[in-house]
Amino acid sequence: MRIALAPIPFFWPAEQIRAFYEEIAATAVDIVYLGETVCYKRRGLRLDDWLALGAALVERGKEVVLSSLVLVDGEAEIKATRRLCANGRFPVEANDMSAVALSAGHPFIAGATLNIYNEDALAIMAGLGAARFVVPLELSGTGLSALRAAGPATIACEALAFGRPPLAYSARCFSARNADRGKDDCEWVCERDPEGLLVRTQEDDAFLTLNGLQIHAAQPTSYIDELPALCDARVDVLRIVPQRQGTATIIAAFRALLDGHCTPEEAHKRLQPYTGGHAANGYWWGAAGRTQVP
Repeated sequence: MRIALAPIPFFWPAEQIRAFYEEIAATAVDIVYLGETVCYKRRGLRLDDWLALGAALVERGKEVVLSSLVLVDGEAEIKATRRLCANGRFPVEANDMSAVALSAGHPFIAGATLNIYNEDALAIMAGLGAARFVVPLELSGTGLSALRAAGPATIACEALAFGRPPLAYSARCFSARNADRGKDDCEWVCERDPEGLLVRTQEDDAFLTLNGLQIHAAQPTSYIDELPALCDARVDVLRIVPQRQGTATIIAAFRALLDGHCTPEEAHKRLQPYTGGHAANGYWWGAAGRTQVP
């Protein structure tokens, strides 16, 4: 089973991004997704910069994928998506149907936001050229097993293993609205919160995280206890969501457990600083996503 690193969902300065991927290049991660998926206005790195980062990661033995925007709702976004899909060097993770149309006929990865929940949708994507699909977050383990059993055997499967996943997307900017600004006059307020802005309930319970056009979970999802079940469901790739601190340690913990170099208890101990003692796994069990099923 291989390990993939999802694209950075937050707005980080360009030099911080470069330093992050220099650290990632030294890890045991197999696949690295690059690119801006949240907001077209976040242009600290341009396509040529992402291509240069990709080339450097390939030299370090990594497989590289370029990720497209999740929401394409204007001419500027579709132009950027066209350029991305025509990059000529790396496959694309298509996160909306415009990227699927532009990638059709070439191997691509069908992103989780395409919402592939049944074998017919999976067969359509495979027929268009998808080499791998990313499991929608809410799909349970039972649902995934059924999908893999009924769907085409030629397409590989990637599933979230660790990280705070995005739960919702909007054409409006949550971060700008929180700062009493419009989307077109945001002044990149999301850059102030390099891991998103935590939202708490009136009871002071961590609830959600605002990140530009996305809302993320407050608690990380961790399927480290579900690795045998993920293997049984024919998951080929485990996906880890980047975070500001500890991403390399998280990758190492999963790799060590997969390779039999540590016990589940030791892996839990390594991950504990990044879970705050509560790592959700509810979706896998068909329960509320933020819950932790024993």
